[in-house]
Amino acid sequence: MTYRIRGLERSHFEHYFSMTETQLVQNRARRITASAERGYPCRISLEDARQGEDLVLVHHTSHDVETPYRSAYAIYVRESAVEPAEYIDTIPPVFERRPLALRGFDKDGLLTDARLALSGEADIAIREFLENRRIAYIHAHNAAHGCFAARIDRA
Repeated sequence: MTYRIRGLERSHFEHYFSMTETQLVQNRARRITASAERGYPCRISLEDARQGEDLVLVHHTSHDVETPYRSAYAIYVRESAVEPAEYIDTIPPVFERRPLALRGFDKDGLLTDARLALSGEADIAIREFLENRRIAYIHAHNAAHGCFAARIDRA
């Protein structure tokens, strides 16, 4: 089963990059500088920020549906990320070496199936999920922190 993983559009976050610290706080956001080479996964580029790179930590509604499964949480976006990354039948760097919680939703935004994919298991788990025709799309979340990683669709 062919799948596509795409980063979020920068345009959704552009206004945060020019905000003052006070404005960021008022908008449930913070400016962050990556203090390590790993641990700051950008949801536009789908790769970790490099140490010293600037990001904005924002409150993001990742599952904007009118069901009990509506979901929002904090995510990082890099100021230097311009175009959303796209991966077809391959796993993006932010999925590597991280356990993922995969949640399969039907066309109405209701949870159909969920599972944990340990490091190296995401590709297989995604393909198995998509064999179920009731699953319209998958959301991947970092298992430990719970933050949204990316949406996965049939390609």
